[in-house]
Amino acid sequence: MNAVGIDVSKGKSTVSILRPFGEIVYSPFDINHSSSDINALIQLINSVEGESRIVMEYTGRYYEVLAHQLSEANLFVSVVNPKLIKDFDNDSLRKVKSDNADSVKIARYALDKWHKLQQYGDMEELRNQLKTMNRQFGFYMKHKTAMKNNLIGILDQTYPGVNTYFDSPARSNGSQKWVDFASTYWHVDCVRKMSLNAFIEHYQKWCKRRKYNFNKTKAEEIYEKAKELVPVLPKDDITKMIIKQAVDQLNNTSATIEKLRSLMDETASKLPEYPVVMQMKGVGPSLGPQLIAEIGDITRFHKKSALTAFAGIDPGVNESGSYEQKSVPTTKRGSADLRKTLFQIMDVLIKTAPIDDPVYQFLDKKRSQGKPYYVYMTAGANKFLRVYYGRVTEYLSTLSD
Repeated sequence: MNAVGIDVSKGKSTVSILRPFGEIVYSPFDINHSSSDINALIQLINSVEGESRIVMEYTGRYYEVLAHQLSEANLFVSVVNPKLIKDFDNDSLRKVKSDNADSVKIARYALDKWHKLQQYGDMEELRNQLKTMNRQFGFYMKHKTAMKNNLIGILDQTYPGVNTYFDSPARSNGSQKWVDFASTYWHVDCVRKMSLNAFIEHYQKWCKRRKYNFNKTKAEEIYEKAKELVPVLPKDDITKMIIKQAVDQLNNTSATIEKLRSLMDETASKLPEYPVVMQMKGVGPSLGPQLIAEIGDITRFHKKSALTAFAGIDPGVNESGSYEQKSVPTTKRGSADLRKTLFQIMDVLIKTAPIDDPVYQFLDKKRSQGKPYYVYMTAGANKFLRVYYGRVTEYLSTLSD
């Protein structure tokens, strides 16, 4: 029974190997994340008599190299939440924070939780890929919002309000009608310098070329509005270049987002819980993979409250003696990305209002009671996670039978 504790950092890690009752097999030592050092570590672990289990924290992306290589060598590897290690066995008044001390603490954690350790495997790599894509998805979504606002700000100086002319949803390639329209009619003079009939004909050809629906009444409305608008920037090559660059950047980012959205759905579909998650109300091909990515392997959570605590939407507790605070804020100690996804799902439920869904019924009940927005949204998210836990664990248990 050998516990291998690895404190992972960028480019190198510190390793300790312990046995029960505090027996030190190998004192803390450093290894680089190179093939030669990792192979030497594998040989060292295999040379130690008895069963060995390796534990490391999943901090950033640094652990993935070691976790993958050690797992490929048929060693038992478990990757755990850093918060669990931090809170484990804090029985000293001294605050000691060093790589050596951390590796020993991780090894002691491995000994204490020996039979509860979850093994890292191929499915975990798939989940890591999905989570990485989701983080990239969030990154590009922030950039898309910034680029969209930037384009609107520029167009307000050449064609005010053009972004409000169309409400067509984004296409599968990420393009939107108002952006494509602004790319061609980038200045109000591009419209009003033509006669009405000339613009209608030009706009009709543009719709046919871009495969958009043509509406003559809409064209007339656009032309009439253009006659009343007052631009700030002149209609020249410099202004055109500025707008074209902004449009191209927005379109490229939108295309990347849609590719990621599709790839995330394809990746998530390979995970066992995908069918049951996608049947839940408020979850679709976009939010479903995001939810699965942020929750990860449901078997890591031994009960429903552990999952809600991971999301940081569990109610806090403030008691002392006969005093008990009635209204306590949520802990917010879990995954902020998961909370964001849950709030988006709650927003979908509110907009679609599926009457037969228990989560929506609970959410609507809290709203009708006059609860503040954040209170009923958090309560709904908590309810949703509990339903998620029950359905997914039940489904996975039927698969294993």
